[in-house]
Amino acid sequence: MRFWVWGLNLVLILSILSQFSKIAAEEASPSQAPICSEEDRASLLRFKAGILQDTTETLSSWTGKDCCDGGWEGVQCNPSTGRVNVLQIQRPERDSDTFMKGTLSPSLGNLHFLEVLIISGMKHITGPIPPSLSNLTRLTQLVLEDNSLGGYIPPSLGRLSLLQTLSLSGNHLKGQIPPTLGSLRNLVQINLARNLLSGPIPLSFKPLRNMQYLDLSYNLLSGSIPDCIGEFKNLTYIDLSNNQLAGRIPVSLFSLVNLLDLSLSFNHLTGIIPDQFGSLKSLTTLQLSSNQLTGHVPLSISRLQNIWYLNLSRNGLSDPLPAIPPKGIPSLLSIDLSYNNLSLGSIPDWIRTKQLKDVHLAGCKLKGPLPHFNRPDSLNSIDLSDNYLVGGISNFFTNMSSLQMVKLSNNQLKFDISQMKAPEGLSSIDLHGNQLVGSLSTILNNRTTSSLEVIDVSNNFISGRIPEFIEGSSLKVLNLGCNQISGSLPVSISNLMELERLDISRNHISGSIPTGLGQLVKLQWLDISINGLTGQIPSSLSQISNLKHANFRANRLCGEIPQTRPFNIFPPVAYAHNSCLCGKPLQPCKGNLQKKIGQ
Repeated sequence: MRFWVWGLNLVLILSILSQFSKIAAEEASPSQAPICSEEDRASLLRFKAGILQDTTETLSSWTGKDCCDGGWEGVQCNPSTGRVNVLQIQRPERDSDTFMKGTLSPSLGNLHFLEVLIISGMKHITGPIPPSLSNLTRLTQLVLEDNSLGGYIPPSLGRLSLLQTLSLSGNHLKGQIPPTLGSLRNLVQINLARNLLSGPIPLSFKPLRNMQYLDLSYNLLSGSIPDCIGEFKNLTYIDLSNNQLAGRIPVSLFSLVNLLDLSLSFNHLTGIIPDQFGSLKSLTTLQLSSNQLTGHVPLSISRLQNIWYLNLSRNGLSDPLPAIPPKGIPSLLSIDLSYNNLSLGSIPDWIRTKQLKDVHLAGCKLKGPLPHFNRPDSLNSIDLSDNYLVGGISNFFTNMSSLQMVKLSNNQLKFDISQMKAPEGLSSIDLHGNQLVGSLSTILNNRTTSSLEVIDVSNNFISGRIPEFIEGSSLKVLNLGCNQISGSLPVSISNLMELERLDISRNHISGSIPTGLGQLVKLQWLDISINGLTGQIPSSLSQISNLKHANFRANRLCGEIPQTRPFNIFPPVAYAHNSCLCGKPLQPCKGNLQKKIGQ
């Protein structure tokens, strides 16, 4: 018995020692993952060869024989098979200088074990989508967005039966959406936005019952919105905006109880806004702007408990607006009813008393003084332009501590602009087309120009001189045109380094054009016409290479026009009615020109 027990113990000891030695051996010589398939490696290298330039430097890591060792950036492999199952190449966000230039090699279709293919944001990858991608039958994600791919969407992509995400947005794809995509029963997300696709939305999409996200915006799609869209019960996001879709809003839409975002803006939709919108209980954003909708805004929108953004602008909607109860639309933050057939007279209390961020009621026939808002501290943007408002500026901006954008243009406002107290932090102010008087000293000073990016006070009766500009200004747009401003253009204009648009036309500005104007290299629009400017057009302006429009007409300028693009190719009318300008695009300069300039 003792011998048997001792023998059993010996066996156990030897077994334990064997296990220890096995573990030690495994630690000393770990098992190697399979080296990547030669077929996959060759396919990747053929793709690399089709990329002629790569500022992302991603493909520079594709060296050596093993594409599965983690060293090939963007490439992942199944650790048990050594087959490439993920190819993901994306431009880093906010890095506009990185791109790839070339084409997509058909060899990508030989990566038969690929499950995820993402090549996005490369900007300069051109050519067609290779039809060979339809061989990738294991693919669940195909994302080729924000490149420059052209041609047609291959109908053979309908064979990718496992596909859940298809995004080809932001390319130059044309032709119709292939009906074969209706075979992709597992699709959850389809994004074909920002292309040149035409024709109807395919009725063959009807079987796509798992669809949650549909974006076909910014194309040339026509026809009506198909009724079958109401059968996608899981849809949370629909964007069909910026197309040429016509007809009525289909009633079937209102069965989509999970819908969060709906945008049908910028189409040719007609008819009324159906009362059934109130049944979309989950809706958070609704955009129907820029269509041809008529009738009234339905009272049922007051039942939308979660909606925070409502844009019904630029339609043919008529009075009266619904009397929204005090507790209606409780989540509303942004409303735009601009440019309909509304004659509001005054802003309805249900808008004026809510804690809103954005109130846009341009062209709504508002009258009387500027309105008082109950919660001015919450307002971020206000657009009351193209109305008949007459005054009330003195306390309009009181407590608007969050205001960033205000548009009060094309009203009948009469006040001294030098007495106006705009809130700190304001980035855009548009007061053009009123009857403002006074000087620019308050709106253009050390405090305001550090935050203001857009100032438009054109078409008023503003007088005085243009103030000096400080360094570090944020101004991108300065429009002082059609006023009664005198004096010279200050030399400190050179401090407006961010300026993209400058218009001082139709004033009484004299003196010469400062040479420092040429330092404004971001300038795209320059209009100094119909003033009393003298001297030459400084040659320093040749540094402004991005200028798309310039007008020097009707001054007293003399001398040679800068003989560099774009100045020598602007139309002759841009230089007409001056003293003695010459050189292309006008007549050649003559020898006695310097004498004339001296006079």
